[in-house]
Amino acid sequence: MRTVWFWICIGLLCLGAMSCERELFQDDLERIKARGELIMVTRNSATTFYQGPHGETGFEYELAKAFADHLGVGLRPLVAEDEADMITTLLQGRADIAAPGFAFGRSSARLVALGPGYLEVHQQVIGHRDGPAYQHIEALVGTPIAVTSNSARLEVLNQIKASHPGFNWMIPSDLSSEELMEMVWKRSLSISVVGSNTFTLNRRIYPELVVLFNVGPTRQLAWAMDPQSRHLRRAVERWFAMPETQETLQGLIQHYYGHLEEFDYVDLALFRRAIFSRLSPYRAFFEEAAQRYGLDWRLVCAQSYQESHWQPRARSQTGVRGMMMLTLDTARIMGLKNRLDPKASIFAGTRYLSYLHQAVGAMVPEPDRTLMALAAYNIGLGHLQDARELAERLDKPANTWHGVRSVLPLLQKKKYYQSVANGYARGSEAVQYVDRIRTYHKVLTSVLASGSSQLQEGG
Repeated sequence: MRTVWFWICIGLLCLGAMSCERELFQDDLERIKARGELIMVTRNSATTFYQGPHGETGFEYELAKAFADHLGVGLRPLVAEDEADMITTLLQGRADIAAPGFAFGRSSARLVALGPGYLEVHQQVIGHRDGPAYQHIEALVGTPIAVTSNSARLEVLNQIKASHPGFNWMIPSDLSSEELMEMVWKRSLSISVVGSNTFTLNRRIYPELVVLFNVGPTRQLAWAMDPQSRHLRRAVERWFAMPETQETLQGLIQHYYGHLEEFDYVDLALFRRAIFSRLSPYRAFFEEAAQRYGLDWRLVCAQSYQESHWQPRARSQTGVRGMMMLTLDTARIMGLKNRLDPKASIFAGTRYLSYLHQAVGAMVPEPDRTLMALAAYNIGLGHLQDARELAERLDKPANTWHGVRSVLPLLQKKKYYQSVANGYARGSEAVQYVDRIRTYHKVLTSVLASGSSQLQEGG
């Protein structure tokens, strides 16, 4: 295991090795602009950077991309899972900023220059809801604990050990925080300590996990830079202080974390069981329909669960029916004769979602375009267009889901719905509809990745 002192030695060596080269480039910001790209070192995780269905994405990636756009350069992500490797990469000049998605401890912070804080995170002790209900540190003495080795977390654990000598932990070198969460969920590990942002983004996948209590102080996520990159650091500080940046930041927080605020353990536990017990007869229909109409079959599948819980004969009080819960008028337009036919319903519903996706327009980037199409499926295309017009009127970004999401509930207020073409609409319901589908989609994608063969066999 690499110790903090080892990291400090690495940092000092790197600083010495780079001193001659830095003399050739006094303005580090101009060097980035001349290169034409900002290089970010980060991790592969749900909180930082990964390849999504529409390309590179992740909270840290999109935030750094916004800064790179501000500078007029591209963004190139480098992946380094270990904190020491990130700092080495940074101090050797192979990256401009480090965005690990976790807070730096004091020992690491002394080696780098930190930018402004932009998201509060806590260290959280997590366990299984059916496991021991630990409520304080003393109860953890002698309990097997596994954690990842970021410096802020280790500082907290070492402080605990100083007053509780029997408190110990292990650091599996080849496991991420997400993998440790899965181990706790599978009951192969009693507890772990993870960052609150990591827990929030992954708790829907592992609904039986709970936060037992927080440990240590609240910290802020912040980008790290080489201390010699003075011009870059000033540019980062000025950019974060801009009102436009704060709006972008709030939009990203809403996009990645906002739809996770409400948590329904029972609903998600039922959904996980349904994936194995109910999906198998219909999976091929979802795959074929989505391929035909150019959509993600897992998203259509998640939408269908939100609509009907994969019940072919489902029926609502308003008369919509079937796997995709289509109205008679929509079914007729989509050429669907029997709404209770599972395959026909899936194909017609997927075709309709594809039509809405096209109607939203190519000027809306992904994934916002798909999220707006889902909202239109629930609330109607006319009401979605009303919301976009209202967003423009209120100086909200009308081509982003964040902007439209923020004004959809206003369609229930007389002051606003009287001023739009299509009048009153249950905008809050459309927001919840999209939020739930996003959650189901994420859970389904995770389950498929870990057990696709079992799903193919019907669970």
